[in-house]
Amino acid sequence: MYYAILTEDVENSLALRQRARPAHLARLQTLADAGRLLVAGPHPALDTEEPGEAGFTGSLVIAEFDSLEDATAWADADPYVDAGVYRRVVVKPYKKVLP
Repeated sequence: MYYAILTEDVENSLALRQRARPAHLARLQTLADAGRLLVAGPHPALDTEEPGEAGFTGSLVIAEFDSLEDATAWADADPYVDAGVYRRVVVKPYKKVLP
């Protein structure tokens, strides 16, 4: 089943994100390589794909896991969590309907 991992960043998280980004992307690539990643990306702080110094306000990952517990454990082990990027992480079951 798919699970949505919705996160909210701490204020001024850009420098924290930049330091942890390579490890964060490597974990996502592992999911993608296994065919389990539906979508992943950050929420820009401004209405543009490149928000510059404004940075990001959070992220969304939708990926396939065996259970809510597995999805939560995966989210809890994210390098952004260890780096202090996120102030809140919510994991929910997700049902893909379209396309």
